[in-house]
Amino acid sequence: MNLQNELNKAEGFKNLGLLAKQVVEGFIAGMHKSPFHGFSAEFAEHKIYNPGESTRHIDWKLFAKTEKLYTKRYDDETNLRCHIILDNSSSMHYPELSNFSITELNKVGFSALASAALMHMLKKQRDAVGLSIYSDAYDFYASEKGSERHHQMLLHELSNAVLSKPLMKQTETYKYLHEIAENIHRRSLIFLFTDMFQTSEDEVKLFEALRHLKYNKHEVVLFHVFDKEKELNFDFDNRPKRFIDVETGEHINLYADFIKENYSKTVNNYFSNLKLKCAQYKIKYVEADINKTFNNILTTYMVERQRFV
Repeated sequence: MNLQNELNKAEGFKNLGLLAKQVVEGFIAGMHKSPFHGFSAEFAEHKIYNPGESTRHIDWKLFAKTEKLYTKRYDDETNLRCHIILDNSSSMHYPELSNFSITELNKVGFSALASAALMHMLKKQRDAVGLSIYSDAYDFYASEKGSERHHQMLLHELSNAVLSKPLMKQTETYKYLHEIAENIHRRSLIFLFTDMFQTSEDEVKLFEALRHLKYNKHEVVLFHVFDKEKELNFDFDNRPKRFIDVETGEHINLYADFIKENYSKTVNNYFSNLKLKCAQYKIKYVEADINKTFNNILTTYMVERQRFV
């Protein structure tokens, strides 16, 4: 299947689940170049052997092929619980696109496809996954489950988020993170997709909410979603342009070159501060440039899953 053609057939994603599967299969096919070489040989049926565990269930045939120790996984095992959180505020729908391609996604499209790919990997590992979506309200919540029906429902909600195109929807991320934290009762691995653009600049409240997510021994991964070319490097030509805040409607007319240096300095400082704050609060910070592949997202999942279980 040509992923670009598939995405161009309709607005949004025609078959998000199938695209997620393609993304994951492409990632796994390239794993021979990564430190996870051999992990995908029996992806759905095995887990890495940890020293001290019983050797009773080691798969010696797989060891002969890979020279790595794996134990067989059984259906009745209690596996990982994961909760994915998606910011669906207006700023996440930048840039505005009429057609999507695998190499041209806006922030919410990138986040939705990345989330679907993570869900596909979680399903293969028989893990439970839940989903929360927020904008200027707590739009959707589903607790962690592993059934096929549940999986399809979450894919449907992700697709709807991409198509929603909210107009001037501001958000106070910290407010909804507190609400989400109250709903997640059992220890989980939490993935948050957001561009970190807030209506207010109260970082203290935001990081208090992120700390709240870490209650009950949750592990939190912040995927900072942005368009590096435009939002970080401010790479626009120097013709006069009107820049509009999609969440407030405020605008300014200017030449990009007049402010590029100061803008880039300010935004780079903001990003650096985010990284430092996340390190301080023991939150995993991951850059998610929408112009790149999904490999960084999926590799992070592989690393965090091994640490978590």
